[in-house]
Order: sequence, then structure tokens, then C-alpha cells
Amino acid sequence: MCGRFTRMYTWEELVRLYRLTDPYMISNLQPRYNICPTTTVDTVVEVNGNRQLVPMRWGLIPAWWSKPLNDMKLATFNARAETVDTKPMFRSAFKKNRCIIPASGYYEWQTAGKQKLPWYFTPTQEPILSIAGIWDEWTDKETGKALKSCAMLITEPNKLAAEIHDRMPVLLQPEQFGPWLHGESGKEALLPANDNVLRKVRVSPRVNSFRALDEDGTLIDPVKT
Repeated sequence: MCGRFTRMYTWEELVRLYRLTDPYMISNLQPRYNICPTTTVDTVVEVNGNRQLVPMRWGLIPAWWSKPLNDMKLATFNARAETVDTKPMFRSAFKKNRCIIPASGYYEWQTAGKQKLPWYFTPTQEPILSIAGIWDEWTDKETGKALKSCAMLITEPNKLAAEIHDRMPVLLQPEQFGPWLHGESGKEALLPANDNVLRKVRVSPRVNSFRALDEDGTLIDPVKT
């Protein structure tokens, strides 16, 4: 599972990597070091041939959801690659609505006895990890307001990630962006990343808390192992 990640990229890096042609202009792209489920995240989508950066709720609410938002108690921020095309919660979005979720890095936790030890994974090549995602738009029946939301795709770990956890995000390479966003690629694209695309470091257990400050850059500082 991937339940926390970071944002330290620049607007220029986003435009260059994703070739944004119709960008959603974000005037104040501040670093975030503890992005949690149900908060707003950046996503890349393609509409009428134009790639846009669109803010969405992290935790997918399917269009057919008929109850109030607060009644959604399921953890829908991750979708398993093996079942995303069959699970009722995700299958429609997988068929129709693809996105990419940019991240500067992500956290994963290693179980050591009763301890949960956080590790921080970052890219070795591009400055941004491009995580395969799906999205949907739900409308609140009481207010009429529409809400876009998303989920990350997770798959089996590569060798490096398997040292810490039994899952990892699906990481897309630039040549995969178009086929993924167009819905041309299927589950065959949802494979573990090559072993050389990530590095990892142990970080402070302060990040174990959802309450750790999103703007606290020391959360990603390495600690001695």
C-alpha cells in the first residue's frame, strides 16, 4: 500500500515532464512532506487531447456512490492492480478515467516486532515519480457540488521495495504516459518498476502520524539505521 507521499517538484518540471498543454494554473505550488489520504493532490489527466493538472481528493468516490461523503468509510486511496478491473469500486474508473499522480517520493513502513519503521523512496532518474491512477467524479445530491477524486494503483514490489513491504505503487515511464491516459494500456502495464528506478532511506518515525506537519521538511531527513 502507499498511504503517504511528498511534493517538492516545480511547475516547470511538471510542464516539461508531462507536456501539459492546458494546465490548471497553480499559483503557489508549495512543498508538502506528509500528503495523506482524503487531502487534495495533483493529478495529470487528458481531455480532448490536452493534458491538464487537476486537483483531486485522494481517495476515490465512485460516481454511483449514493450516500453522503462522510459515510464513505472504505480505504479507497489505493487500488490493487490485480483486481482494479473487477472491483465494483474501481472498475468503471479503470475503464474510463485514467490519471497520473506526480510524487517526489513516497513513504512505506517496515514491521519490526511491534515497531513500524518508515522508509522514504525517491526516484534515481527523473525528479518526479509518475504513479498510475484512476479517477471519478461524484455529485453530492444534497448540495449539487461535484467532487473529483482519485486512487493510486499498487502492485507487487520490485526487489528494493520488497525489503520493506509487499506492495508498491505502479510507476509509469514517459513512453507509457500516453497509452495510460488514453486508456489504451490495460493491466499488462501495471507491473513492478525496475530495480534501478528507486532509492530508499530510513526517516524519522514522526512521519508515522497523520498529524505530522505537511510543511515540515525534516520529515524526509535520513536517520541512522
